[in-house]
Amino acid sequence: MGFVTGKKALVLGIANERSLAYAIGRRLVAEGAQLAVTYQGEVFEDRVRKLADSLGDPLLVSCDVTRDEDIERTVAAVGRELGGIDMLVHAIAYADKEDLVGPYYTVSRPGFLKAMEIGAYSFTAVARAALPLMEGRGGGSMLTLTYFGAEKVIQHYNVMGVTKAALEASVRYLANDFGHLGVRVNALSAGPIKTLSAKGVSDFNSMLAHSREKAPLQRNVTGEDIGAAGLFLLSDLSSGVTGEVLHVDCGYSIIGM
Repeated sequence: MGFVTGKKALVLGIANERSLAYAIGRRLVAEGAQLAVTYQGEVFEDRVRKLADSLGDPLLVSCDVTRDEDIERTVAAVGRELGGIDMLVHAIAYADKEDLVGPYYTVSRPGFLKAMEIGAYSFTAVARAALPLMEGRGGGSMLTLTYFGAEKVIQHYNVMGVTKAALEASVRYLANDFGHLGVRVNALSAGPIKTLSAKGVSDFNSMLAHSREKAPLQRNVTGEDIGAAGLFLLSDLSSGVTGEVLHVDCGYSIIGM
């Protein structure tokens, strides 16, 4: 018996085998969970389908989080197939590449709004739509992914840092809104790790090296670290935790720059 045997989870944001959402989803499956996984577009559908065996042959559903009607369609499909969910994983963010170079103040209005819509607002929109699926099962746990750039200035992270700050504030407000329903809402702040989205951050390899050098554990975080922490926050192991941001960064965030 695993820690989440019999539980059901909706996971948004798996792009490939390096995705943090994939690390969390794989750990959930190993601990007995059944997954529904979203994708956007044919390219990502093909990538996710290739990972299906390692994710317990999940329900695959397309979803464009910039469209409320698409979110509602996705959640309805998950409700019909799974009957409800106990866990929600949100690992979606986006910024135009030109907004991740140079100084932050050069971000364009369209670029700022797009980053905020996809990286911050989408969590609130998905959480709102998925709430009835959790209420029907007596509560649950919602998790999103953030980064230390929400708290401190990280060179080249720019508009993504501002977006993550809004996302973390959303976690606290959603936790307050949903607490009386038995639904917990938390964020996992992962240290730098090579993912598809990380490729868009200028000089990312230097970020990895700096984090490894300064972190008390003297290493970079791994997918296994993220999977284990995600399991903790999504399972009953963290039944008394909500509205929190858990740093999983080998201790980097406690060190002065």
